[in-house]
Amino acid sequence: MPGKLIHGHTKYEDDCANCHKRFDKEGQDKLCMDCHKEVGKDVASKQGFHGRLDPNKKCHDCHTDHKGANAKVVDLDEKAFKHKDTDFLLKGKHADEKVKCEDCHKAKKKWREAPHECIDCHKKDDDKIHKGELGKDCTKCHSENHWSVEDFDHSKTSYDLKGKHRDVKCKACHVNNKYKDLGTKCFDCHKKDDDKAHKNVFGNKCEKCHTESDWKDKLLFNHDRDTKFKLLDKHHETSCQSCHKLPGQKLESTCISCHKKDDKHNGTLGPKCESCHGALNWKTPKGFDHNKTRFVLRDAHFKAKCSTCHTAGLQYEKLPLDCWSCHKKDDEKAHKGNYGQKCESCHKEDKWKKIYFNHDLDTKYRLLYKHKDVKCDDCHKGKLYEQKLSSNCYDCHKKTDDKEGHKGSLGKACGDCHNEKGWKVEVKFDHNKTKFPLLGSHFKVECKKCHDTAKYNDAKKDCYSCHQKEDKHELKLGTACEKCHNVRDWKAWDFDHGKTKFKLDGGHGKLDCLDCHTIAMKKDKIDTPMGCAGCHNKDDVHEGGFGKQCDKCHTTKSFKEIIKKTGT
Repeated sequence: MPGKLIHGHTKYEDDCANCHKRFDKEGQDKLCMDCHKEVGKDVASKQGFHGRLDPNKKCHDCHTDHKGANAKVVDLDEKAFKHKDTDFLLKGKHADEKVKCEDCHKAKKKWREAPHECIDCHKKDDDKIHKGELGKDCTKCHSENHWSVEDFDHSKTSYDLKGKHRDVKCKACHVNNKYKDLGTKCFDCHKKDDDKAHKNVFGNKCEKCHTESDWKDKLLFNHDRDTKFKLLDKHHETSCQSCHKLPGQKLESTCISCHKKDDKHNGTLGPKCESCHGALNWKTPKGFDHNKTRFVLRDAHFKAKCSTCHTAGLQYEKLPLDCWSCHKKDDEKAHKGNYGQKCESCHKEDKWKKIYFNHDLDTKYRLLYKHKDVKCDDCHKGKLYEQKLSSNCYDCHKKTDDKEGHKGSLGKACGDCHNEKGWKVEVKFDHNKTKFPLLGSHFKVECKKCHDTAKYNDAKKDCYSCHQKEDKHELKLGTACEKCHNVRDWKAWDFDHGKTKFKLDGGHGKLDCLDCHTIAMKKDKIDTPMGCAGCHNKDDVHEGGFGKQCDKCHTTKSFKEIIKKTGT
């Protein structure tokens, strides 16, 4: 051996094959990684310090052996080492020169075994402050820049800091470093303020009146909007405590509940003081103003006599506020209860017979053209509020479809041919979107010429079915008219006999089709013979003496022309 092995390799001194592969220096790295599996895994996954090295770099470039038991195989320059080449980039305070390698890389531990998670190093700090209550993910609150939480984003928690809360120090709310299970309600922190100001008369929902901008700031609470009791006139000047005197007290909204002592009538005129008195001045009686009730009188209601609605003669009875309760008889006469009880959907107070309902704006189905003239009851025949009408034409016009003769044969998409202008007004139908595009002369033909019944989809698609009468060939040329004719003109034909098995040359080119095709074709199969004798049997003056192969002596130019033969 060139020298003694290091202490960790001494057990392999008797077997060089553990580290060396005969005649293969390139294979030595694999043997290293077979033992040092963690390094091999890093290299394979391109992670860690070794995984980020140049793949062409060999193990022995950095690590050598045979230098004795106490030799250093790893010669690491801590000052020159670049930590960014590892899986843990040093940022913030971690990159400070005051932080030493041994602070994280403990003695008798491999470099790679240094902890990666914050809690692994800072568990003592966490035990001291949080006692493990906030979990192990320190990065939620802390960063590498400093252990304090000066840059903590409170908006990422369930409680966003707004207004004056942003200026408050953490310890003001997080007493004794308590960060978990803190109350998020105003009252949880401001109970002392409430005891001092309100003595819990207004409950514990501070946010109804106060905001985060300032505890003494203008109150948010709007008595007119947030309660059923509007503060009118003199009520605006009254302090809250004048009415709300006890905690949890539910006040009645009647005048008599507060002004019973002021009632000089001793209850003889009833409890509804507001019928005569207003909030502006208790001592000045006034006329009754119906507009200050929950039911404002408008248009025709304004002209109606009190007794029309208050039929029982009781000035203080509670009448219903909805239209239907008073106009039920009108509804039964006109709609028979089919349109529900929300009369205001169509009617207004100015005129009962005037309809305000806009079908285009108030529903998902716009009424176009003829639909605008249709009465509501023609479509809405049952209980409107229980009825779900279809917006498909066919569902309403099925009888019309049957009457027109389609009987569902064309499907339910009536809009392909018809529109709301009128059932008989034809839409310009695009025949090219069907399986039979209209080309040439077909484009000019009236629909009824081909569609002789109302079932448009039963029209034939082959030429012969329509042009049978025009077949002058009496089926001798078959039913596949398109082989000779085209859609430009029935009289124009461009059949090329040269593309068949029988080329027309010589005298054959002058013949009419029917001179040869004398027998009606069956299923478009040609029965016309292609041998000379099949057509020229009568012309055979030899009476079969020379066989049926006429073309051995005759040409197609003329049957009388004889091919000159040479030889014996």
